[in-house]
Amino acid sequence: MRSTVEGPAAQRRLHRRPSTTLRVVPLPVPGRIFEGHAMSQFDLTEDQRAIQEMARKFTADAITPHAARWDEEHHFPRDVVKAAAELGFGGIYVSEASGGIGLGRLEAAIIMEAMAYGCPSTSAFISIHNMAAWMIDRFGSAELKAKYLPSLIPCEQVGSYCLTEPSAGSDAASLRTKAVRDGDHYVVTGSKAFISGGGENELYVTMVRTGEDGPKGISCLVIEKDMPGVSFGAQEKKLGWRSQPTAQVNFDGVRVPVENRVGAEGEGFRIAMAGLDGGRLNIGACSLGGAQRCLDEAISYTKERKQFGQAIADLQATQFTLADMETELQAARTLLYAAAVKVTEGAADKTKFAAMAKRFATDTGSAVVDRALQLHGGYGYLQDYPIERFFRDLRVHRILEGTNEIMRVIIAREMLRQ
Repeated sequence: MRSTVEGPAAQRRLHRRPSTTLRVVPLPVPGRIFEGHAMSQFDLTEDQRAIQEMARKFTADAITPHAARWDEEHHFPRDVVKAAAELGFGGIYVSEASGGIGLGRLEAAIIMEAMAYGCPSTSAFISIHNMAAWMIDRFGSAELKAKYLPSLIPCEQVGSYCLTEPSAGSDAASLRTKAVRDGDHYVVTGSKAFISGGGENELYVTMVRTGEDGPKGISCLVIEKDMPGVSFGAQEKKLGWRSQPTAQVNFDGVRVPVENRVGAEGEGFRIAMAGLDGGRLNIGACSLGGAQRCLDEAISYTKERKQFGQAIADLQATQFTLADMETELQAARTLLYAAAVKVTEGAADKTKFAAMAKRFATDTGSAVVDRALQLHGGYGYLQDYPIERFFRDLRVHRILEGTNEIMRVIIAREMLRQ
């Protein structure tokens, strides 16, 4: 028997619009979550479990039944992103004063992990939007927050994070997109590469060079899709993450008001890196969610699949594999949750822990999915089962938000600095 069928025919039978009944579920009171410890030692609090359950219910109804079709058709589920925002997931760690739900990075990771159980691509897209909104809330002026957050939080407008360039990837501080001051505007010229939401999203939180070479000459601007001079490359043809648009973003003499600057001139690189601490946690959480789904699928499949007169789950070799998958996944989850608490609390070693968690969770996630595919045998290689989609989607997690090689550089640098 097959554990989960994801073929087109099954998707047509399962396709239905997301339920609106979930939207009336009340959010826990954010202020209670961090009274005392962020977690009850090594377990989630009652409020955090309520958030997790709400995200799981939303995923089961609005994401999981449709994810295979989105992948096959390269469909961007904008309506589902807006439905997620109605639960507060468009401004998870945007402050309550600015209209967000003001949760911590652990709660955000729990939400991303739950949604990635259905579709890592869609969950990661919502994560990137949250990173852009948080940067405006945390570092923007009161006027800038009032200008954009009321539409970003409900996902009436969606935000992209623009750092990477065709010639500036891991060496992000070498970016060349230039912003020259001209009165009360900056004139922006350059290109950004691999931008999630490119061509679809309305706002682009963009790192630009306003001064000297290196990180101190970088500033951050919010650039609108419809500003004259903004254009987009063709949609990228990707191995995975097919439910979200990805394109190059081009700026040709775009006039951006000075009031759209996030923070002061020269603070852009620091702001970008602050955003990535949380982004790395979220992408690690997406790997946890995707890997958990594949582990659950592998358990179901091996119980049903019979060879040599018995279920393959009864074979000790299978049991050893499943045990290792579970152990490694739980270890990655524990590290990521601990790192999330450190980022929320502003701990001195938050960046090191965020890098360790991202590296370990994304490597572990890919390894767990690979073994789940192996346990499925030839069936795991077919699109009728979800494993191959997760295999493709999770692969990019080891590259974006800083490659895992750069994570090792950050970890070692912080260790040697002590």
